[in-house]
Amino acid sequence: MTAGRPPRQPQSRWRQTLLLLLRLAVMGIGLGVVAGTALKLLAPRLAEGLQTSIGLPGQTPQQQQLDPGRFEPRRELAELSQRWQQLATAQKELKATAFLLVLDDGRYAQLAPDQPMPAASSIKTPVLVVALEDLDRGRVKWNDSLQLTKELVGGGAGWMATRPIGTRFPFHEAATEMIRVSDNSATNLVIQRLGGKSAVNARFQAMGLGATVINNWLPDLDGTNTTSARDLARSIALVDTGESLSPRSRDHFRGIMGTSATDTLIPLGLLKGLGKEADKPDPELLSLGITALNKTGDIGTAYADAALIQLPSGQRAVAAFMVTGPFNDPRSAELIRAMAGAAAQSLVGRP
Repeated sequence: MTAGRPPRQPQSRWRQTLLLLLRLAVMGIGLGVVAGTALKLLAPRLAEGLQTSIGLPGQTPQQQQLDPGRFEPRRELAELSQRWQQLATAQKELKATAFLLVLDDGRYAQLAPDQPMPAASSIKTPVLVVALEDLDRGRVKWNDSLQLTKELVGGGAGWMATRPIGTRFPFHEAATEMIRVSDNSATNLVIQRLGGKSAVNARFQAMGLGATVINNWLPDLDGTNTTSARDLARSIALVDTGESLSPRSRDHFRGIMGTSATDTLIPLGLLKGLGKEADKPDPELLSLGITALNKTGDIGTAYADAALIQLPSGQRAVAAFMVTGPFNDPRSAELIRAMAGAAAQSLVGRP
């Protein structure tokens, strides 16, 4: 009688099962490590391929990060600076200043950018920045009630001056109308709520706007209120680079600046520089991938415009142009348009 194979013990079967499970676990961990390492090495190439497929050839993942940039001039666009000088020199009776800075990479152009010039209504842009800073700090509220007094009534642009003395306006309405229709009474209401001219001037100095001073209530037809091309550009850059204002107040700033009704200086100049012209420059610029959030100033003897410009490349630039000359001389506005057009040709390309 042949002896059979002795039956396996239950303990031996459990030991083999555990060893099999352990081997599978080790293999799983190993495969995970290998796959993770491969994905890590391939990720940049996969990202580059994705960027190429959506029309962004040659850009690395680092360049795709949302960097707000800095107000830091690094490399002068010498040809553009020289072109501005030529344009200004050709107009003997006019005096011009200008400044432009691409926030993303520090390219800049300049023409006497620190020269104090009559601000006219362009000073309303830094006033708006101060107002929104106080909103962030809780010093003012969006619905604060501002009362119109005789002292604060400003002639010229705007409609609030037509309301009876004692009329009250919410803070947000005054701040918006100050930019939308350049309302002078609204501007005076905002300045008064921020503590008055001296308090606002102190804030300008703290922001690094050394040439920006309010000496008289708006409209200041004598041109005693001053600023500079660099100051105007800096006041906008402080917001867009995140150095000033919370994200919510930054959105308020962009929204309010986007309501500005006058687009006949920088926006029209950019459009002309690209070989086009239109009655409404902003929509036409948008079709080219360009936006310009701007605020002008005009007291007849002084013209100014400052803007945040988004370029077709996605980069953003700040630009400001200021011109003084004979009263209501059309060459002043045309010189600003010509300088803006030269900037468009330098940054976007010649038509």
